[in-house]
Parts: sequence; structure tokens; C-alpha cells
Amino acid sequence: MVKIEAHQLKSWFGDTYVLKGVEMEIFAHEILSVIGPSNSGKTTFLRMLNRLNDLNPHFRMDGMVELDRENVRAIDVETLRRRVGMVFALPLPLPLSIFDNVAYGIRMYGQMNKKRIAAKVEEALKQGYLWEEVKDRLDESAFKLSGGQQQRLCIARTLAVEPEVILFDEPCSGLDPISTAKVEDAMVKLKEKYTIVLVTNNVKQAARVGDRTAFFLGGELIELDKTDKIFTAPHDKRTDGYIRGKFG
Repeated sequence: MVKIEAHQLKSWFGDTYVLKGVEMEIFAHEILSVIGPSNSGKTTFLRMLNRLNDLNPHFRMDGMVELDRENVRAIDVETLRRRVGMVFALPLPLPLSIFDNVAYGIRMYGQMNKKRIAAKVEEALKQGYLWEEVKDRLDESAFKLSGGQQQRLCIARTLAVEPEVILFDEPCSGLDPISTAKVEDAMVKLKEKYTIVLVTNNVKQAARVGDRTAFFLGGELIELDKTDKIFTAPHDKRTDGYIRGKFG
């Protein structure tokens, strides 16, 4: 089942032409890894899926993104960003307790029942592979957590509002290998309930967790296929060159 579709997606920041006619389908309950060198359009593409680029006054686009066959530009932006959540490269916990970080979005969307909030917080922390590490210190400041724990807290905060799609933009770029493994484990488990799009500069990570992988270069989608095929027998020699580290 197709969850997201990109139709001839083009974008500009001022006079800079960034995305050049990207056509793509993203399936429900898959992890789509998006790889490519810097300035290939990966993050711009990701942020077009929930209209975060709209915050930049120099951004303009052509083409269309559809979520469940509906143009995302016809969806109320607050509703869209609840349905399509995002986890950024650097963890950005709120200056609140661990509990209140996760509860923040739940309360913002109108849930005030303390028992229901507590249950949702616990479930989100479990899904983010963090519950066992923090269940006895929920009232502590989120800033006391390690970098890897803060990133998993941000994942839990995103999950707490029950999105349908989770966008990950280099979520492990600043993490050690053990923390990276925990985030990857969480992603693999989460695809049972969510659709995941992962932008990563780590081709090994893309190979480990992606069901399919998309390779971007110069604002174009060069190749999209099952991950094992991309990494063993890509159609395009540029894909092979990037994976082998010949450029990027």
C-alpha cells in the first residue's frame, strides 16, 4: 500500500534549483533509506513531506506530495505535522522533565486526563527504547540524559502524538555506536506501526535498516530499489560509485 507519493517534485531556494522532478512512492510500514552526498537534495525532499520548508521565505516548489492520496498542501499544516512527525539530527529536548517532554504534545492536542497522559508517556518511551532507563527518574530534567538518550526521548515525544509517518534526518550523526544501535533497533520495531523515511549519510546504516533505498545526486532521484539490490547490484554506476566511497 502506497502511503506517500511525490509527483514531479521540484524546489528552489531563491535562485538555487534544488530538487529536479523527483517522482517516488513510499510504502506503508517500510523504512525507506535516502542516501546521497551533501547538497544532493535529501533533506529538502524530507522536509517537503511535512511542509517544513515552507518556513523559509525563499522556498518555492512545483509538483505535488500526496499523503494517502491527498495533496499535503490541502491539509492543515498543524494536522499534517501531527500525522507526519520529524526527528532531527541533533536532539532538542525541551527545558522540562523527562515526563513533561513526552507529555507536551499530548497535552497540546487536548488530552488532560492524567492517567491517559501517563499511559501514553509510558507507551511512547517503551517504543523509543528508553523506558527501562528512565522509568525511575521521570521527574528529572531531560538535559541530564546522555546524547543518545536525548535522541530516543525526542523519538518518544514524536511517537506520543501518534503520527502515521516518522521522518528521520540524520538521527544518529552525533551518537556513539551503542546509542546508534539502539536508535536503529527502535526504527526497525517502529515500522510495524509507522512508515519511516530515513535520511542518512551513513551508507552502512542505510543498508542495515532500510527495506528500500533511494539514491539522490544533484537534486535528482538516480535510483530507488530494494536495499539489498541497491547495495549489491545497482543499475546506475553513480550509485555504485557513491556506495563504494568513490565520491561524496
